[in-house]
Amino acid sequence: MNPPSTLFGLWRHSFEEDAAGVRVYRPAARDFPRARGRAGLELKPDGTFVELGIGRGDKSVASTGTWSVQNDGSLSLVYADTQRGARRLEILEHEAEVLKLKDSP
Repeated sequence: MNPPSTLFGLWRHSFEEDAAGVRVYRPAARDFPRARGRAGLELKPDGTFVELGIGRGDKSVASTGTWSVQNDGSLSLVYADTQRGARRLEILEHEAEVLKLKDSP
């Protein structure tokens, strides 16, 4: 399945909006409230991704891999670090200003 081009780019975790296991992401250019760190997910058109976690001293820690949208519309992340394996995320909502994801079994 070809992903919509609006998925491409850097999304920052807007944890203030999370509810019931749903993680809310907003475009990185958005003016976010101050936080000691903010996770993110960059989906690139070439099928690679960079996942930004929060590490020591609130610095970003990057994990990389490949991504694809599956036939059921879910997002599949396969990490370059084979110890991490793969992750499937249900896309609950996707518009230009919001991306809502939930872990999928």
